Amino acid sequence: MKVVLFCGGLGTRLREHSETIPKPLVNIGPRPIIWNLMRYYAYHGHKDFILCLGYGGEKIKEYFLNYNECLSNDFVLSDGGKEIRLHNSDIHDWTITFADTGQQSNIGERLVAARKYLEGEEIFLANYSDGLTDLPLAPYIDKFKESEALACFLSVRPSQSFHAVDVAEDGLVSGIEHVGMADFWINGGFFVLRQEIFDYINDGEELVEEPFQRLIEEKKLMSHKYEEFWAAMDTFKDKKRFDSMYDKGDTPWRVWDGLADV
Repeated sequence: MKVVLFCGGLGTRLREHSETIPKPLVNIGPRPIIWNLMRYYAYHGHKDFILCLGYGGEKIKEYFLNYNECLSNDFVLSDGGKEIRLHNSDIHDWTITFADTGQQSNIGERLVAARKYLEGEEIFLANYSDGLTDLPLAPYIDKFKESEALACFLSVRPSQSFHAVDVAEDGLVSGIEHVGMADFWINGGFFVLRQEIFDYINDGEELVEEPFQRLIEEKKLMSHKYEEFWAAMDTFKDKKRFDSMYDKGDTPWRVWDGLADV
């Protein structure tokens, strides 16, 4: 099953970290977040990727064109450096299509631009390139296949340190609690889509706005509530949180651990 990754946004809220690196290439430990996300999908058997590029697309191309598996796996060097034998491998069986989908395009426009690479795919996966999870993927996909929905996404609890407030018309507060504890859910990405989704996207439209509203009206949009690990790298604070988790060995998104050395 092909995986479409939207990686062309400006990532303006991460510019405190870097103004030159596109968000998908921001590292968590030694590897960028997009590598971690692709490794997650590959672990679940989905190794055919379409990268929808925009801002910083040339840097993402360069990263993979210059990728050296020796830098991310144990290996044996022999015969004076003439022979290299890898103990593990990362991306040797991945297929990656690099699609330039515009510098200013929104998610819906990027998806439409990638449509030609999805011919024959009755169902495909899609995602933002800034979030990670430990979601068991196969049951999630199977549930979607059994439905009549045309699109599905992950609903998750927000992790920001805000408080949700209930306010009456007269201004009196009737309730206040951390947003993560409130009955409040956000779109966490990890889309599963049928080919018919393209019939619902008009020129210039954002995927989760007008097209998803049409699906809601026809009762063809579903979501899966997930309360286990999910986190996105949206701000520099999020970057520091990921780094701290990695340094502590608290990396629930690394579902592949035990199969490789990094």
